[in-house]
Amino acid sequence: MKTKKESAKKPLKKVLKIIGIVLLALILLFAGYVAYVLISYHRIGDQPLPVEGTATGTLETGTEYKVVSYNIGFGAYESDFGFFMDGGDRVRAWSKSRLDNNLRNIARELKELNADLYLVQEIDIGSTRSYQVDERPYLIETFPETAYTFAQNYDSPFLAYPVTQPFGKARSGLMTFSTASITSAERKGVPVETGFTKFLDLDRCYAKHRIPLKNGGELVLYNLHLSAYTFDGKIAYEQLEILLSDMQSEYEKGNHCIAGGDFNKDLLGDSSKYFGKSDIEYTWAQPIPDSMFEGRNIALIVPIDEANPVPSCRNADGPYHEGQYTLTIDGFLVTDNVTVVSATVLDTGFAYSDHNPVEMRFILN
Repeated sequence: MKTKKESAKKPLKKVLKIIGIVLLALILLFAGYVAYVLISYHRIGDQPLPVEGTATGTLETGTEYKVVSYNIGFGAYESDFGFFMDGGDRVRAWSKSRLDNNLRNIARELKELNADLYLVQEIDIGSTRSYQVDERPYLIETFPETAYTFAQNYDSPFLAYPVTQPFGKARSGLMTFSTASITSAERKGVPVETGFTKFLDLDRCYAKHRIPLKNGGELVLYNLHLSAYTFDGKIAYEQLEILLSDMQSEYEKGNHCIAGGDFNKDLLGDSSKYFGKSDIEYTWAQPIPDSMFEGRNIALIVPIDEANPVPSCRNADGPYHEGQYTLTIDGFLVTDNVTVVSATVLDTGFAYSDHNPVEMRFILN
């Protein structure tokens, strides 16, 4: 006859067995997911870009033109949006309908700027964070008489973080629009972090375009979006070094060069001098050392109105508010044969993105 003690052991063993099975299943599930992320990770690399659309205009030396750059924040960063990787609590756009409305507002805003060249960053083509919406048609339909390209910046595996609402899969890139014909374009890959951070910073590139000029020569136009989520920000300097070397080489061939986009660097050196100290200090956006331009025929063009300074970016740790960390990280690079007439940040109040668009008026010498 079994004692009470022996009888109590049976259900305890059963419970322990179930717990063991559950733990083993969780361990196997976690190991399988890690294996999936590691196996799925890949770099896109250099590749030619198809040029689509029909451009009706031409560019020539001695004429003033306008280029606009705008990081649209995958259509999610309305003024009340805070992104989890910036310290906020949102992972995805508020809703598919709000995403649609915001993208339409972005397209309208860009069209009203009436630029000759557009450099647009962070356009999703099938990401969990933007409800698998292909965002390219919003812009393509806005600029029917342009030549355009799309360069995929990254294609990440499904990230199961945060657990309550996973970031998921992200596919995003850069779009360039030109009222003048583009004869060829290419995606140029740049280095990223080699440690775990590479799964957060994903892949990076810049898009390079050749636009023939009416009276000879070429404008080489670059669209860029440098790394943000890195340990110390140094990898962005390596990326910028590659871009500057490319531009210098093209300049020495006699071409005009303009690059624009999101540098993820404090282009003003210390933006707090213009926009005040923020309630929270961050270190991810470091200034670009002057030494990077030594011996090169390239200048950094920072959009700023000294009388009425407007930041080009806010840190999306929550809804846009007084005292939030703001700075200018969007701007341009030009070679010495390009005269810059003006460069400014266009104040949208961060209504549609965590960035404001920036514009530069220029003349090709």
